[in-house]
Amino acid sequence: AVAGVQVQTEKVWKIANEYALPRVIVLNRMDRERADFFRSLESLQRRLKGRLCPLQVPVGSEADFKGVVDLITMKALLLADGKVKEADIPGDVLDTAKAWREKLAEAAAETDDDLLAKYLEEGSIGEGEMLKALGRAIADGALIPVLAAAATRSIGVQPLMDFIIDEFPSPAARGEVEGIDPRSKAAVRRAADSEAPLSALVFKTISDPHVGKLSVFRVYSGTFRSDSQVLNASRDARERVGHLGWLMGKTQKPVEALGPGEIGVLTKLKDTLTGDTLCDEGHPIVLPGITFPEPAISFAIQPKTRGDEDKISTALHRMAEEDPTLHHHFDPETKQLLVSGMGQLHVEVAVERMKRKYNVDVLVLPPRIPYKETVKGRAEVQGKYKKQTGGRGQYGDTWLRIEPLQRSGGFEFVDDIFGGAIPRNFIPSVEKGVRDCMKRGIMAGYPVVDVKVTLYDGSYHDVDSSDMAFQIAASMGLQKGFMEAHPILLEPIMNVEVTAPADHAGDVIGDLNGRRGRIVGMEPDGEIVAVRAQVPMAEMLTYESTLRSMTGGRGAYSMEPSHYEEVPAHTAEKVVAAAKAERDKVH
Repeated sequence: AVAGVQVQTEKVWKIANEYALPRVIVLNRMDRERADFFRSLESLQRRLKGRLCPLQVPVGSEADFKGVVDLITMKALLLADGKVKEADIPGDVLDTAKAWREKLAEAAAETDDDLLAKYLEEGSIGEGEMLKALGRAIADGALIPVLAAAATRSIGVQPLMDFIIDEFPSPAARGEVEGIDPRSKAAVRRAADSEAPLSALVFKTISDPHVGKLSVFRVYSGTFRSDSQVLNASRDARERVGHLGWLMGKTQKPVEALGPGEIGVLTKLKDTLTGDTLCDEGHPIVLPGITFPEPAISFAIQPKTRGDEDKISTALHRMAEEDPTLHHHFDPETKQLLVSGMGQLHVEVAVERMKRKYNVDVLVLPPRIPYKETVKGRAEVQGKYKKQTGGRGQYGDTWLRIEPLQRSGGFEFVDDIFGGAIPRNFIPSVEKGVRDCMKRGIMAGYPVVDVKVTLYDGSYHDVDSSDMAFQIAASMGLQKGFMEAHPILLEPIMNVEVTAPADHAGDVIGDLNGRRGRIVGMEPDGEIVAVRAQVPMAEMLTYESTLRSMTGGRGAYSMEPSHYEEVPAHTAEKVVAAAKAERDKVH
């Protein structure tokens, strides 16, 4: 209710559109300073597509927010003595409530021809007729209800839950769910019927230090029963089901069976992870999984206490089960354990949880920017490896042509050998040598991308040539040719959106420009401005604290990967020098 539509709002809205999901918008934190229900409503109407339909109007604002008026019942729900109670509409909001009730009645009537005729004739519609019309319109996506709340004070929470239960469409109204038969790969459908074969999707995993792994799932078809066996069709693994439960906060309530649309929890499944499908073994189906965004930033971590390496690995593995957007891997080049997440705050929260939940304290080191290497020019070079040590020697001779591909072109290897200059069985060895060298990096130890390598000549020795000799020769050739073909560094560019008070817009834009950013759009929204820019990731590492300082804690930002661009020459020199110093220190 303060910032209005933000980046995450639009992302969730886009996903809801993709899946044609009925939805409700809740303007939360109505009790905060500068909260404004009607300004936020204007922001929603301007930036989101769909007919928005407020079902409530607020009583009071900011610190004086007392509750809401239900425009369907025309009763107020007000906070009194720590509880929300139904009351008559206060006089100071009665006119506003009547005006919005009229708009609601009109919107509901317009969804049904018979109801519209009655409304035009009588000038009003009853509560029951309105609810029936709203239910159909919400299911069809014709109307988007808007509610108000202050969740920390329990204002608006119960009406929201009641509205979802009473007015949102049942699972049966969504129709059949479609998946894939893992055996035949054919499309199969399941009706939202308790008598149909079982299909359920695990959408969340929780690691509990006392209970173990908790798998939270939604039933799409059939009946999920306790003390049964199911198939994890995503991994072709059988899972023994013990006790089923409803998850209520941190506690579980046992339940014997769950049907379509219900959400439950299972403990200690051996092979099941987030996104997996559980189903009847005799009727296998894999439901559409969950697509997770790639991590945007990486930090190196190391234990504060020697000997905690195994504890770190265990903790990270369990945390990654809970949060698939949190990745970790060991970088053999830098000998660092890297943790990757959606942003600095994401990684910091993970580190804090590691300490609190798993008793592992770690140091967080500056992140390694995922630069990439490529070429702008063309080169033809020989890569020859010849070694004689007593008996049998090593011999591999390759001629390589290195040239650039368009951005995001990846890698292309072309075998252009004629006349048996290199035997066919050694061609894969050459490609492997090239790929391994690209993976290690050449100029600064970053992966090589967007290049085409053509093997067009070479020679071999009947006795001394080997798989390894041609791998080494190809690697030597690529290293030499890469440095002759005008090598450059590429850096990740981020799509950044900053929301801040309008009077700080100039400071925000100036700071982003100073970070080599390009401003691509600016959208004023009352007292708030949204600034969109494209900025190199390397320039965003300290942005969180800068924005907080610049806006007095009133600014917020989000970013996601966009594309790669060439690093300016003077910056590239510093990156290469730093990478060389790091490698020298490691070795």
